[in-house]
Amino acid sequence: MRRNPREIELTNRVTTRRALVVGGLMTGFMGLLGLRMRHLQVEEADQFRLLAEENRINIRLIPPARGEIFDRNGMVLARNAPSYRIVMVREDAGDIEEVIGRLSRMIEMDEEQVDRALAEMRRSPPFLPVTVAEQVGWDAVSIVAVNAPALPGVAPEVGLSRAYPRGSDFAHVLGYVGPVSDYDLSQMEEPDQLLRIPRFQIGKVGVEARLEDQLRGKAGTRRVEVNAAGRIMRELDRREGQPGADVQLTVDAALQGYVQARLGEESASAVVMDVETGDLLAIASSPSYDPNLFVRGISVADYRALTDNKYRPLASKSVQGTYPPGSTFKMITAMAALEEGLIGPDDTVFCPGHLEVSGRRFHCWKRAGHGRVNLETSLSESCDVYYYDLALKVGQDKIAEMAQRFGLGIRHDLPMSAVAAGLTPDRAWKRRVHGQDWLVGDTVNASIGQGFMLASPLQLAVMTARLATGRAVRPRLIKSVDGVETPSGAGEDMGLNPRNLRKMHDAMFAATNDRRGTAYGSRIIEDAYRMSGKTGTSQVRNITAAERATGVIRNEDLPWERRDHALYVSYAPAEAPRIAVSIVVEHGGGGSAAAAPIARDIVLQALYKGPPPLEAYPAKDRERIREQQERLQAVQPMANTEGSGRA
Repeated sequence: MRRNPREIELTNRVTTRRALVVGGLMTGFMGLLGLRMRHLQVEEADQFRLLAEENRINIRLIPPARGEIFDRNGMVLARNAPSYRIVMVREDAGDIEEVIGRLSRMIEMDEEQVDRALAEMRRSPPFLPVTVAEQVGWDAVSIVAVNAPALPGVAPEVGLSRAYPRGSDFAHVLGYVGPVSDYDLSQMEEPDQLLRIPRFQIGKVGVEARLEDQLRGKAGTRRVEVNAAGRIMRELDRREGQPGADVQLTVDAALQGYVQARLGEESASAVVMDVETGDLLAIASSPSYDPNLFVRGISVADYRALTDNKYRPLASKSVQGTYPPGSTFKMITAMAALEEGLIGPDDTVFCPGHLEVSGRRFHCWKRAGHGRVNLETSLSESCDVYYYDLALKVGQDKIAEMAQRFGLGIRHDLPMSAVAAGLTPDRAWKRRVHGQDWLVGDTVNASIGQGFMLASPLQLAVMTARLATGRAVRPRLIKSVDGVETPSGAGEDMGLNPRNLRKMHDAMFAATNDRRGTAYGSRIIEDAYRMSGKTGTSQVRNITAAERATGVIRNEDLPWERRDHALYVSYAPAEAPRIAVSIVVEHGGGGSAAAAPIARDIVLQALYKGPPPLEAYPAKDRERIREQQERLQAVQPMANTEGSGRA
């Protein structure tokens, strides 16, 4: 059937409109597609190029060299030593148990470490090297190299590990490093990516931990090409990191070694302080331990031996140990009364051997009493009754305030672990902590450093330095970081009455140099180096009435842990003080017998910068001292065997 021309024209019009619409839509779609392709290929090209590059190029961190630690004279205390280890790649080894069996017959291997390595290999990619033996010697490296054909996948590697050449001398000061643990990471808000490198080491305690950020340094990077499985194909480039900062301490390694040797196996501590600058010249706790054991991974047996030792070798007694200061606190009670104008230096008190206070009898250490004493004789002979009487006049709040002015009851800012604040109690403290009112008997006990009073050897050294100088000397352990000197601890004038301070100096001099002084047996007879000081005996237990009635059980007849602590504080030379020393011998008995002789030896060693001449000692002591010097020199590490790391 033929269509008329009108129908054909209408159909053509409709078809044309549809073609135009479809063509327009297709053109628009192609245009959008072209714009999108342009956006992806031109404008976003850099981003996609980076994504593609990252699929085959990885950036790996390079651990920096840890900063080293030196003493005040440039002697190396902590260094980075080459450390050899044996690693294994699972995919190259084949039967890993068989290969490890062969290896264990060639070199000595720790069974526990091997078990950890096997577990690590099973959960790691097969191409990653896993350490199977650490801290091996050159002989083991040579054996592995020679037997390489029989040990597929096994290879020696060299890296850096921390080493402490002075061993136990600085364990409580430096601390040690160890692998990063999950606990370490949990204590950080934003852990450095370095810390996620397997077996990366950080400071755990002591200076190593407190100055971790400075000692660690900044990581370097290297770009490596990897295949689809993540295996490294080649290194493209490398940027070395920034090594950690070197740290110089104020401590003198030779003096520290002597102090540690002199303390021996006593449960004791000693602090030697430069009174002009606040520099800590020695800060020792005994017994000590070898920090190198922790770096290598201490065995269960070795660790148990340390924790089971009743003398607590892991504790840094010089800063974290707190003890009743005993009679070494009497200078504070006296200064509080003098500065308040409540007594004069020549005022006297009669000591019959006790003082009745609120129906309770407080005894003097000398049962028969000292008779009539003034400030100088009371301190020289350590009369307790004199200070009981002073305390009742001045009150505990003033005593506590004076104690804090002299550095007691304050946590001094040192980069060591667990630095203790001690305790200088007052009325408000007892009400807040114990919910009880302060009693007059508490004041009497506190006046001679007993009761609630607690102080660390560090605080006692600070107290003594401030007594010697009249300045608020602050302890300083870090001399410089990367050559930049830290602020001096010389301190400002304390504003004390010079006459009162002079009287205190006279009394401390008499305590050591007067024939009736409690430390006379440990005096120095070299005029230029005579020392001033004060003994202290800190009671660990209360003496019962029954014990007093029978003459009191002798201290040496008690079990060790129930004996009194022995203390001694001193400064020297008496006329021009240069150093202050504090000694605490745990459960050592009397300060005059156990602590003062140690202090005298340390003072002379520090002032002479080496073994002093025997003429500095009283004639009766010289033969014993000569034998002691020979014995101590034999056990001390040679100060010059380790080369200095800096001028």
